[in-house]
Amino acid sequence: MIFRQIFDSGSCTYTYLLASRRGGEAVIVDPVIEKVDRYVQLLAELDLKLVKAIDTHLHADHITGLGALRDRTRCVTVMGRESEVDVVSMRVTDGERIDIEGISLLAMHTPGHTRDSYCFRMEDRVFTGDTLLIRGTGRTDFQGGDPAAQYQSLFGTLLKLPDDTLVYPAHDYKGETVSTIGEERAFNPRLQVACGEEYVALMRGLKLASPKMMDIAVPANRRIGLTQENLLANGLALTVEAAMRLCGQPNVMLVDLREARERQQHGVIPGALHASYRDLDANVREGGLLYALAKGRQLVFYCAFGERSAMAVEAAQAAGIAGVTHIHGGLAAWKEAGGQVATAV
Repeated sequence: MIFRQIFDSGSCTYTYLLASRRGGEAVIVDPVIEKVDRYVQLLAELDLKLVKAIDTHLHADHITGLGALRDRTRCVTVMGRESEVDVVSMRVTDGERIDIEGISLLAMHTPGHTRDSYCFRMEDRVFTGDTLLIRGTGRTDFQGGDPAAQYQSLFGTLLKLPDDTLVYPAHDYKGETVSTIGEERAFNPRLQVACGEEYVALMRGLKLASPKMMDIAVPANRRIGLTQENLLANGLALTVEAAMRLCGQPNVMLVDLREARERQQHGVIPGALHASYRDLDANVREGGLLYALAKGRQLVFYCAFGERSAMAVEAAQAAGIAGVTHIHGGLAAWKEAGGQVATAV
């Protein structure tokens, strides 16, 4: 396995790059915008294709690299369902898995630092975001923070993992790089409490100054900017109502870009072809499935929220496919408008 821990000294943030092999797929956890050039360089050096980029929560101390990585690599951006960030193209819930080639991460909803805080676990390690730090825990006094919820996330979820589970946090301010669940249970001073009430009192008594970047980072991270609006303005996106009128026409092919897990969980638009976004590059080039289907047909892409399908329109255009569009807002907008949804088969 390829594993890299990359440090941003300005915000004391750790970013993690994972892949199962050189030349394979990669995932990044908690990217920082100032380090995007370094991530892209490292991906090239290791011959990796970035397919997913994850933020553990809405960060207040730095601007995320999700948007820049999406624009540079067309990767899928991932956060928890509770997140208010607009850049997210895949939203996960507690217990779901995020898969790439040879790597599987279990999403664990761990609210407390923020309402949308998640940790992501592999077999031998867990990426804890700001929920559990090395000899500390994330503050709970802004962005919907809740010390009682964090106590449950810590003692009811994270500390139930095996003692030898490696702990990789999103931040460290003292030069520490890794710990274990057992070490934190034994030596983390904020975990030496007898009950939830004691933890709540401890956290409420910290009286910490606001993060220096909070007034800039929080609004910037909430609205990074979607490519969808530009496509809609240029006639390359369909409103849900327009897409409904096209459905069923013999010269129109609706293409579902989501992963199988998403289709099974959230349903499908009847009659749509499944062609995963993961295979997009191969499918839109000459000789590919979508390249062939586009002859004499209008391709209409859709995904969960419209982010992946917007990028797919741009990729198809670059490959020489004309007339391709996508459903603005994706399946979420389709459902909101009362569109028909069927069970995936």
